[in-house]
Amino acid sequence: MKIKYFLIALAVAAGFSACSVPQNINYFQDMPSEMSMNVQNPLEIKIRPDDRISILVSTRDQELSQLFSLYSNIGGGASQTKGSEYTVDSNGTIHFPVLGRLHVAGMNREEIAEAIRQELVARNLVKDPIITVNFSNLHVTVLGDVASAGEVLIDRDKFTLIDAIAKCGDLQITGRRQNVKVIRQSNGRETAYEVDLCSAKDLLASPVYYLQQNDIIYVESNDKKSRTAVDNGSAMATPAFWISLFTFAVSVVTLMK
Repeated sequence: MKIKYFLIALAVAAGFSACSVPQNINYFQDMPSEMSMNVQNPLEIKIRPDDRISILVSTRDQELSQLFSLYSNIGGGASQTKGSEYTVDSNGTIHFPVLGRLHVAGMNREEIAEAIRQELVARNLVKDPIITVNFSNLHVTVLGDVASAGEVLIDRDKFTLIDAIAKCGDLQITGRRQNVKVIRQSNGRETAYEVDLCSAKDLLASPVYYLQQNDIIYVESNDKKSRTAVDNGSAMATPAFWISLFTFAVSVVTLMK
């Protein structure tokens, strides 16, 4: 009789274990609806050496605009719709047509556009230029337990950790949300940060909520997936094991009636 009750208890425990809802899966658990939180560390993306940016100078005079563009001929015509690309050298400068070398490192997109506009106006080259600056090769790298790992292009200012995760297809259900790691290089040093995506408070207070170019994001797999990924891993970690155990226990209890 004791064996019968033991097997029943074992079957119930196995059933609950196989069907229980995983914890720490939902994002922003501490942020109820209609509740607002402030971002503690707003950051802007500043241009660095080896970054590549595109710059488009638009004026009312098409021929004048072409003087300030490294346009390419496509099918015999000049294409300027996306601007010309410039790679920032090790000194933080670009070589801009007519204006010569311009120092752009440490500036954001708006500051670069304004600096070029002021130079063009100050030299009486253009009266009313419109300058458009965009990122060309700025990216972050996402690795680990996500839907699609790889490089994610930064396509706007104030690019967030959530933006990067969304662009790579979100975390897998087996990805750890409580300690997503972000590795950032600054002044020749690499610093690792941990972010809890289940906590909006922790995320918004993190210095890596806003990403910088070349950040590396790594998502660990949970213990269950890590065990099953190892050769000769424990069979007890798999749902098939618990289902088989549950079925066996129920069968034994039925035969003992």
